[in-house]
Amino acid sequence: MKYPILMADIVDSRKTNSSALINDFRKIVKYINTEWSDSILSPLTITLGDEFQSLIKDIESCYKVIFDIEEYIILNSLNLKIRYIVNYGEIDTPINKNIAYEMLGKGLTYAREQLNLLKSSQTRFKVFINKSLDTVDVMNNLFVIYGSYVDSWKMKDFGMVSEFIRHNDYKIVADELNMNRSSTWRRYKTLKIEEYNLIKDTILTLHNLL
Repeated sequence: MKYPILMADIVDSRKTNSSALINDFRKIVKYINTEWSDSILSPLTITLGDEFQSLIKDIESCYKVIFDIEEYIILNSLNLKIRYIVNYGEIDTPINKNIAYEMLGKGLTYAREQLNLLKSSQTRFKVFINKSLDTVDVMNNLFVIYGSYVDSWKMKDFGMVSEFIRHNDYKIVADELNMNRSSTWRRYKTLKIEEYNLIKDTILTLHNLL
């Protein structure tokens, strides 16, 4: 039977090999497993120290989990990047609802192969869904755009981006931070917050139209 598979790993983890990096990764996994428990068939499980795998109830939830992970990193000013594979593939063994171990299938094998291939790519996101190749290409192109906005933000931007994520209204952010509204608006435009929100909405809208 086919299931949505979400697999991910830390970018350049072997270059840093930091225990703090792995601890942050564990915090992300714990947070998602708690917040998204109703959408998870088999929980995010760290398998190789810097990699997790999981089964999610539907593809849309996979996308939303990715968005939430990326925003968790920003909101908590974590210094790491994660690459992701979303694959709709075969699982031959019973679903382990407690931990994503001891499950076998072509879907998991393919996802891991693609995650390894993604290491030589410029993008951090790749989806393989049960749709036409043209549709899959469009979705992956949208994720390239999504990633370009997220990766344009530096650590020094995370505080301001966090406020825009929390409130999504530059006027509220200006009042919260006691900043001039014109200056806050310019930061909103420079950081391309509106475009970031639009690309997330577009990814979900396209998915729901398929």
